[in-house]
Amino acid sequence: MMGAMKKAAILGIVVLAGASCLTVTPLSPTMYIEGPTPSVSAGLSLDERIAVEDAWNALRQGKLDKARKLLLALPAEDPFRAAGLGYADYIANNLSGAEAGFLEAAASFPDLPLAYMGLAQVYQASGQADLAYKNFLEVLKREPENARARAEVEAIRLQKTTEYMTEAESFASIGNVSRSKESYLKALEFSPKLQEAHLGIARLYLKEKDFPNALFHLRTASQNDPKDAAIRTELADALYQSGQLSRSLDEYTRLLEIDAANTAARARAEAIRNKLGAYELPSEYAAIPSLAAVTREDVAALISVKFKEPLEAAPPRTPVIVDIATSWALRDIVKVAGYDIMEVNSNRTFEPRTTVTRADMAGILVRLVSALRKRGFRIVEQIPVDRIRIADVPSGHFSYPVISQAVAFQLLDLGPDRTFKPDDPVPGPEAVKAFDLLAGLIK
Repeated sequence: MMGAMKKAAILGIVVLAGASCLTVTPLSPTMYIEGPTPSVSAGLSLDERIAVEDAWNALRQGKLDKARKLLLALPAEDPFRAAGLGYADYIANNLSGAEAGFLEAAASFPDLPLAYMGLAQVYQASGQADLAYKNFLEVLKREPENARARAEVEAIRLQKTTEYMTEAESFASIGNVSRSKESYLKALEFSPKLQEAHLGIARLYLKEKDFPNALFHLRTASQNDPKDAAIRTELADALYQSGQLSRSLDEYTRLLEIDAANTAARARAEAIRNKLGAYELPSEYAAIPSLAAVTREDVAALISVKFKEPLEAAPPRTPVIVDIATSWALRDIVKVAGYDIMEVNSNRTFEPRTTVTRADMAGILVRLVSALRKRGFRIVEQIPVDRIRIADVPSGHFSYPVISQAVAFQLLDLGPDRTFKPDDPVPGPEAVKAFDLLAGLIK
């Protein structure tokens, strides 16, 4: 009997000793371990998939030694090896080791969402919310439906936007304009459409008479909410202060379309009109943005009005045109034809009511760029022409040179399938947008 008890005691000691060798790191209830991406796992052999699954089960149970042993036994090229080791260090609170593991995984497998999720969690744990945010966004680029990443992005966005807006307003209240602008810009990194940030920083720039930056943010705010009369008033006033009278008049005109009872805006528009010697724009001009397809007279009017100041000098010649006597845009046609921005046919016709195609518009825009450059305006291509590939306009096409240049300036867009559709008519909104974009490129 005593011998049996002795044996049992020895066996108990052995079991306890064995158990003491099994190290378990308890996981916090809030600790999250992202699972292996199924689409990536599908490319592994059966043995690798089983080993990865066993390693992740060990990680979630806090059995780090077992997890590391399984992970280190995987081939070096296994996409989950480095990320799994990163999670082992993360659970053990070795944040620098975890960061190194996840960075290695991201470098070796750039499309692995798990690597960016791990990095985001490490940066969250170390209090680096900006870096956490960027990596959660990387997860969403690869897995748009990842609910956890989306929730974390929204939580950080709200937190950091509030934090930076509070900073910006606080710095502004004590006159520290430089720090206030920095904070507004950081808030906009997290919430690019935050109207309060665009307006706040624009007003700071206006106080410094930094009109280009002020106008950028006011235009952005106005584009975000085109029917906000107060924002459009600020934009129109800023353009007036900067000396851009014709553009200011454009904005006051748009303001009166949404707030017809605004007597101050009407008086300012009339004063600008008198100063410019501008004639009252006809109803046909106001209708252009709503047209399904613009004509040559519509385009001539847009150029004449929107580029009145840059093209202020008299045209080098007054062309003879025989078919525009009844056109509502007669004066505009004569002006742009005189600058060779829009051509007159050999029989001296302009064909004012002919619909403008996208290929036609490309040619007009390129000639307008040339006319503006001759007047000293610096207009820079946004994309090198040699990098542009157009699916439906081969390089041998007669319109390819002007189309590729218009795309290079980002004045006209390609479709999702990289087609240009050169023979399609140009709708009013696209025509207005193209000329507004060109006006924005003038430096």
